Amino acid sequence: MSSEPKPWAGRFTEATDAFVEAFTASVDFDKRLAPYDIQGSIAHAAMLKRIGVLSEEECQIITQGLEQIRGEIERGEFSWSVKLEDVHMNIEARLTERVGEAGKKLHTGRSRNDQVATDVRLYLRHEIDRIIREILRLQTGLLDLAEREADTIMPGFTHLQVAQPVSFGHHLLAWYEMLSRDRERLLDCRKRVNIMPLGAAALAGTTFPLDRFYTAELLGFDRPAANSLDAVSDRDFAVEFTACASLIMMHLSRFSEELILWTSAQFDFIDLPDAFCTGSSIMPQKKNPDVPELVRGKSGRVFGHLMSLLTLMKSQPLAYNKDNQEDKEPLFDTVDTLRNCLRAFADMMPHVRPNRDSMYNSAQKGYATATDLADYLVRRGVPFRDAHEIVGKAVRLGIETGRDLAHLSLTELQRLSATIGPDVFEILTLEGSVRARNHFGGTAPDQVRAAVKQARQRLEEVAKT
Repeated sequence: MSSEPKPWAGRFTEATDAFVEAFTASVDFDKRLAPYDIQGSIAHAAMLKRIGVLSEEECQIITQGLEQIRGEIERGEFSWSVKLEDVHMNIEARLTERVGEAGKKLHTGRSRNDQVATDVRLYLRHEIDRIIREILRLQTGLLDLAEREADTIMPGFTHLQVAQPVSFGHHLLAWYEMLSRDRERLLDCRKRVNIMPLGAAALAGTTFPLDRFYTAELLGFDRPAANSLDAVSDRDFAVEFTACASLIMMHLSRFSEELILWTSAQFDFIDLPDAFCTGSSIMPQKKNPDVPELVRGKSGRVFGHLMSLLTLMKSQPLAYNKDNQEDKEPLFDTVDTLRNCLRAFADMMPHVRPNRDSMYNSAQKGYATATDLADYLVRRGVPFRDAHEIVGKAVRLGIETGRDLAHLSLTELQRLSATIGPDVFEILTLEGSVRARNHFGGTAPDQVRAAVKQARQRLEEVAKT
């Protein structure tokens, strides 16, 4: 049995079982919250001074003591104790050891229930801001690459079959747009994270006349939580963040899958920088796209954390329950995994080198301009279904003779439809096909460059906010 007294030990007659003490402790992982616990405690002390619970001197002593503890933690000199259960009790015990009786007054008007909920929200708000910066960095790299490759032609796919030619820059901008929605979702999620539970105490509020709006202002929260029961018990903000993270990881996994395919000898569309690949221990010719493969694999890890948090919350009655100790490890790992994956992509993408000839040659193999020929016939008055049949016959002729549509003769094409004229070859080339889609959101190089310019302006506006 453990003999060390607990801060809550007054009503107990037996010491906590040593196994139970270790089993229920969270300090091994929640010590990550220490900077936010100290930040929240300093603001709480300032509020207690404001309402007369602490004197000016006591508030100053507490604040100085907390700053000294912050320094100990940052220097790695702080001694964490499992016997003190969690980050909150460890810091409070050290504070009392440092400053004496004043330290015992800090917990007035609060509980570990509202304290931890506040710490997690402060932590997550900070991490969302860091993650958004990585998204912006990745988006900037994508824009730079898209602008450079606006004229590079590659096959666009449906069902992983060659469909129509597109600009490689246009393809990259599709990823940019996905990340824009991801960033917007995180910003929206941040609004619901940025609500302060502190002052809800254990579940019902407190008899002390707390100025919760003042504390919220000090901590940069938009407002205090409106209901004390809800404030301490729900973790929907963590679930929402993990759902946003899952969507980002789903997008990164899709990016990864394409990069992996494109680096293969069968595609040979791109070359990844050596710094982001590894070799084989037995096959000297191998250059493995390990970073995209690992990012693709880590998506399942984050999806699992989302299910874990949903399951954690689904049967909890109001208000706080010990179950909620289990929210931190999946949340922390989601944050770390997502930020690291975004960092890897943001570092890697500016150095991706396209193999333009391979892309172009691949686009020539799949009769990618068939739809252009159908559109050409429709513009000349042929009903679409008839045009579809004519083009299908043209494709069959190309397959039988081993030629692309652009290499069929005018005579051969006119046998299929007398409406076809010499100008047809302007739209049967890959360049003509891509240039023809010259409208907002289209793949024409001019549209790609215009989209890059507009996107850069949007990112500049975001950077100012």
